Amino acid sequence: MTKKASGTDDLADARTLRPLGGVLSAMAVSLTGTRISGIALPWFVLVTTGSATRTGLVAFCEMAPYVVVKALTGPLVDRVGPRVVSWVTDLASATAAAVVPLLHGLGLLSFPLLLALVALIGAARGPGDLAKEVMVPEAADRSRVPLERAAGLSGVIERLASTVGPAAAGSLVALLGPLTGLVVNAACFAAGSVIVAVALPQDVGRATAAPPSPGGEPEPGYWRRFGEGFTFLRGDPLLLTLIVMVGITNLLDAAFSAVLIPVWARESGNGPTAIGLMSGMAGAAAIGGSLLATAVAHRLRRRAVFFTGFLVAGAPRFLVLAADAPMGVVLAVFAASGLGAGFLNPIIGAVLFERVPRPVLGRVNALGDSLAWSGIPLGGLIAGAAVAVVGLVPVLVTCGVAYFLATNLTGLRPEWREMDLGRGGRSSKQSSEARPLEANP
Repeated sequence: MTKKASGTDDLADARTLRPLGGVLSAMAVSLTGTRISGIALPWFVLVTTGSATRTGLVAFCEMAPYVVVKALTGPLVDRVGPRVVSWVTDLASATAAAVVPLLHGLGLLSFPLLLALVALIGAARGPGDLAKEVMVPEAADRSRVPLERAAGLSGVIERLASTVGPAAAGSLVALLGPLTGLVVNAACFAAGSVIVAVALPQDVGRATAAPPSPGGEPEPGYWRRFGEGFTFLRGDPLLLTLIVMVGITNLLDAAFSAVLIPVWARESGNGPTAIGLMSGMAGAAAIGGSLLATAVAHRLRRRAVFFTGFLVAGAPRFLVLAADAPMGVVLAVFAASGLGAGFLNPIIGAVLFERVPRPVLGRVNALGDSLAWSGIPLGGLIAGAAVAVVGLVPVLVTCGVAYFLATNLTGLRPEWREMDLGRGGRSSKQSSEARPLEANP
């Protein structure tokens, strides 16, 4: 009798896990680059122009193409295959991001040209993020990893990127300037493109042929499928109310991260290092909150946990900055905010998967996600204009009050009771293949 070498087992395990590991690695580096850019780019605009309005306009020009193109790219991803879409769009994002510091160094970067490059980055990021999300279920199956665990790992990767990226960006910007952060962002997108093109097995993420329809009838077109998703949402008051509420909070969160925090950091004298510390503290706490939610949230009443999470994660961040509190207090509030935010998306995802039948899950999720993200491009634009007119503190207070009203007083509406009644739900055979709409505190 002979004993098989342990190295052979390890090699087999590594090959088995290669598809999922490749997709998650590509997600990790591209999301980290995005988070670094989320601090470096607003700071670059703020210090070079001194204008909160222009800072908000840059955020709008990135996120508007992101939301629109991502919402409309589903058929292209299905037709071409997510693998090709992912590496091509990451390469395009890397090129556009690298051109910004290059042109600035040559003295050729005008503000309209910057807006055009930022819009290109956003338009490429949308399909790239979507393509990686689409590859997760296939990669999990190839790696023999349960889909629920793969989805959980994907969520942890996103939270880690939201922690490591801002912390790294704060240090980079403080020590080497915002242009260095943009160079690192370009390098991260390039690395994501290489991972998908080279490191993934060649048969992962290929386009699949659509099954023939019964009776030879043509498949419904894109707009008909879109209409079916909208009809379903219109007939489900809980999901529709949830999407509207998340859309409002996403708008306020975008205003906070794209304009209000950078302006606060400059006016308070704390600088970009403080932005990295605050974001890193919130991100680390959110990872803990997500893990805690995975362990215990199923034993608790969803509605109570959901609205408590929003109560902690929302308004206090705005109000503590408006109060000019000491940095230690600010960090404590951001840590509590991150912990509360960690509970939100697992509950949102569970409600979505329970209530939406599998045949329409993809289109309902895509529509819900686009509606929930529709306010993000406007957040920075509105906040920049408001700060220019009335100043930072009144805008922070107004946004904090709006956040509280949108998340907690709306909880008195009767449809929210179905959040607890729907457990085990309207459809017990749902798939986790689609990524749930997300709140972004």
